[in-house]
Amino acid sequence: MLRRKVSRQGGLPDCLNPRLRLDLPARLGTEQGPDGCGKALLQIGINMMALPGGRHLDSIPLPGQRLHLMQAKPISLEEDAQGDLILAGGPSPGDPLQLLLKRGWVISTELRRIGQKLAQDRWARVHSMSVRLTCHARSMVSEYSAISKSSSQEMGQVEKLLMEKCSELSAVTERCLQAENEHVLKSMKACVSETLSTLGQHFGQLLELALTREVQALVRKIDSSDNVYTTESTTGNLFSLTQEGAPLCRIIAKEGGVVALFKVCRQDNFRCLYPQALRTLASICCVEEGVHQLEKVDGVLCLADILTDDSHSEATRAEAAAVVAQVTSPHLPFTQHLSSFLESMEEIVTALVKLCQEASSGEVFLLASAALANITFFDTMACEMLLQLNAIRVLLEACSDKQRVDTPYTRDQIVTILANMSVLEQCASDIVQENGVQLIMGMLSEKPRSGTPAEVAACERVQQKAAVTLARLSRDPDVAREAVRLNCCPASVGWGLPRRPPGLRLPTAGPAPTCGLLFTLQQHGGEFCVASVPEERHSPHPHAAPSTHL
Repeated sequence: MLRRKVSRQGGLPDCLNPRLRLDLPARLGTEQGPDGCGKALLQIGINMMALPGGRHLDSIPLPGQRLHLMQAKPISLEEDAQGDLILAGGPSPGDPLQLLLKRGWVISTELRRIGQKLAQDRWARVHSMSVRLTCHARSMVSEYSAISKSSSQEMGQVEKLLMEKCSELSAVTERCLQAENEHVLKSMKACVSETLSTLGQHFGQLLELALTREVQALVRKIDSSDNVYTTESTTGNLFSLTQEGAPLCRIIAKEGGVVALFKVCRQDNFRCLYPQALRTLASICCVEEGVHQLEKVDGVLCLADILTDDSHSEATRAEAAAVVAQVTSPHLPFTQHLSSFLESMEEIVTALVKLCQEASSGEVFLLASAALANITFFDTMACEMLLQLNAIRVLLEACSDKQRVDTPYTRDQIVTILANMSVLEQCASDIVQENGVQLIMGMLSEKPRSGTPAEVAACERVQQKAAVTLARLSRDPDVAREAVRLNCCPASVGWGLPRRPPGLRLPTAGPAPTCGLLFTLQQHGGEFCVASVPEERHSPHPHAAPSTHL
């Protein structure tokens, strides 16, 4: 049995998981404003974070598009001449989740802006914004109380503390307006800052309690429902919450969301809901609590059953592959302790290779190959399994199929798998037999079709990993001679690339993988000819992603 030490670098593209969670092509930028309600909340209290990048087959954003997370129509915000936030539309009546998220975004934004004005000593603005903050907080408390109709004692206490701090903030900022002594203002500024911080903590605590309560209601509804339409609607609401960031995913996991969703995935009458339930699970499992809950309910076994059952739709199996990619992500240290995965690994790997071979779209192939790439990091035996399953042939054949492989994100997965498999001696002969050397060499000059940072970074990863793969394979003299014959060296160092447009950095293979490749070729490939260096050699951008050492 061949065992090897494997680096803990990620198999998923940076655009796939991140927050995969699955980070997909062009991981979307964080937005400011109502269309990104949960994505730009000030990191206070609950610390609602940026879009996790949760992905699914029927809502894949094109590069550059924005994903509007909220299901209801977002509130519109305008700024008056002085930059005040104006709440131009309220949440839908009777929808506590939308109320909490939208009011929460407004209050978080106000808190952030008050802090900015305080730093600038703009006391008139600080006071007027503090008064407006009090109004927003009071509106959120009263509107939520009216919708929920009941409140726990703990929530009542936090509401009281929040409103007291709001009143205190308004009062102290009003006194600051009347103060003229700079020494007094300096001491009062520290008081305002402390009050603002405490207010933010109370607001975060209240928001977390309220959201926990709403999550509990959703989970109970999923768990007890036998109606397809009710379960579909409730699961959709739960998925929307997962897109608001890791804190909400933790709440969902702790409140039984993973258990309820796997219950759905084990009922035949809910088969049409499997894709939706699985994509929600993939999002929840970006946090440690989600993975632990998955293991407790034998979730890996359920995923294996779905992947190996051809009666399930391709979309269902692709979403199951997305969950596998998430729970084996080497970017997340806690996934490496998923002991139950090893028991079903052979079945899962076999099913994923088959899914890659039969994929009808690039999205399906991307998810299946991303899962395989992560598994090659997860356990060393996976590479031997892939070799026995003729995965090299499947992957190399897919590279010539534009329907399955048409983006650098997908090629990133393929070259990651090949790089990890290349430590096996038999891998070299299989790649030569399938004419894979020339294909891998082509990856050394992978170029972005657009200038987006995500695509440029993906091309850089493809180049770096291709260089690593060739360096490893070139230990075999046949591979080394073939690489030299095809003149891979100039491409590997980024020579001969077209002059870049202003502001666009072109990817390069990176110095470390390139030096390793050149050294190996010198040892095993004999002499080779190096092209002359052009006047402008394109060096990596100073902020480029570091080389991935596989």
